[in-house]
Amino acid sequence: MVERSPLPRSPLRRVLRFAVVAAAAALLLLAGLVLLFRFAPPPSTLMLGRWILSEPVDRRWVPLSEISPRLVAAVVASEDARFCRHGGVDWEALREVIEEAGEDGPSRGASTITMQTVKNVLLWPGRSMIRKGIEIALAPVVDFVWSKERVMEVYLNVAEWGPGVFGAEAAARRHFRKSASELTAREAALLAAALPNPLRRDPGRPGPGLLRLAGTVMAKAAAVDPWLDCLPTARRGR
Repeated sequence: MVERSPLPRSPLRRVLRFAVVAAAAALLLLAGLVLLFRFAPPPSTLMLGRWILSEPVDRRWVPLSEISPRLVAAVVASEDARFCRHGGVDWEALREVIEEAGEDGPSRGASTITMQTVKNVLLWPGRSMIRKGIEIALAPVVDFVWSKERVMEVYLNVAEWGPGVFGAEAAARRHFRKSASELTAREAALLAAALPNPLRRDPGRPGPGLLRLAGTVMAKAAAVDPWLDCLPTARRGR
């Protein structure tokens, strides 16, 4: 009896197998990073990029208890008013953005602080539907594994506030020559108002536009206390 040699595997089958293995490895890596960063101070992917390019990075990690509650209130008021009410993704806001989107796409975003934290420490910068989908999928996981205070702590320590300036402590010292724990309500509002475009908005030398935005943030932050019930550390001393 003549034995038949096994049929060669098709290129498509090899590609699919590689894709499945790669996806499984990526999921394991992300799961491990989510657990690690629950306790260890993470860098942002922007910081890693600057290190690779030998560009300067100024980041001084501090616990949430050493960041002014005024900055926490200003950031929540400006970036994610329902931070304590959603599970990582504000589905109501996301639905409104999708319904309002025109032919050119959404005119505004619906990223929560949790989603921005996921993007900053686990994913790559830039706009991409693939990245946004992964971001939305990971945000509820991070919200479940971490506490709300941990999410806020990481966010305020990796957010960019100027070229190479990362985190509230570095930003406070660079722009106001003081520690993050000493920020006034006006300074906190200026930092929060600068977040959507930190490379063009200078909190230390604000123009008329940034001053107007900061005034709006201050007014919102003054009334945001009922929405900070998941951040007891931030509510103390306000």
